[in-house]
Amino acid sequence: MTDENNKHPSCFGMIDRVFPIGEDGLRSSPEACLECVCKTECLKSAMAGSGGLTVHEELVDRAYDSGMIGFLGRWSKKKDLDRKIKAQKITRKDK
Repeated sequence: MTDENNKHPSCFGMIDRVFPIGEDGLRSSPEACLECVCKTECLKSAMAGSGGLTVHEELVDRAYDSGMIGFLGRWSKKKDLDRKIKAQKITRKDK
């Protein structure tokens, strides 16, 4: 599972592998990830990418559904997240 070139597992930083959506609709780390020595760095890396922004969008949607934020708050936060996602895509194309 570990890539010898950079000492990280092959699943390192992949949000859908290290922080998948469970049967209950909430995200949690699988048991294999909890035993890994790279788990903290891996989750930080996954959350720093566009997958992390998707997780933040899910949190905004859940907050709206539960009544914690209103329509305008949800709209504003989702618009900001969408801008960040688009900026990351443009940055990746430039590399």
